[in-house]
Amino acid sequence: MPVLDVVAIREILPHRYPFLLVDRIDELEEERIVGIKNVTANEPFFTGHFPEFPVMPGVLIVEAMAQVAGVLVLKSIPDREKKLVLLASIEEAKFRRPVVPGDQLRIEMTVLRRKASVAKMSGKATVNGNVVAEATVMCKLADRAEDQPASNS
Repeated sequence: MPVLDVVAIREILPHRYPFLLVDRIDELEEERIVGIKNVTANEPFFTGHFPEFPVMPGVLIVEAMAQVAGVLVLKSIPDREKKLVLLASIEEAKFRRPVVPGDQLRIEMTVLRRKASVAKMSGKATVNGNVVAEATVMCKLADRAEDQPASNS
């Protein structure tokens, strides 16, 4: 039974299709979180990456890791609807094997350091117990702009 389903995740993260890359949260502690991304053949990135050999782009695996980290950071903030979690840095990203349609990414992120507006987290993504990616990400809290000025372009 998930701790958070996709409806609850949408209440925390501002991301929406096609860029919401977390389907559920299975474990949620103060300093650790485990999220799931079900990789389907219908993912929009597979039409170009690569049609004959669909592989989930590594940068999107890291983005999924950052989104799972973002759930942990935002979940503990009372006024989270007024905040965004922005990716500030990626360190030591490694990709061990391809992620393909039908895979289920299990993403585990652990807090290394946390301050009021910054969190550094280390994590790994696995498929069937095999590590497919690992990285350390730093996320920064930012205020959401209440009233964005209209663009004149």
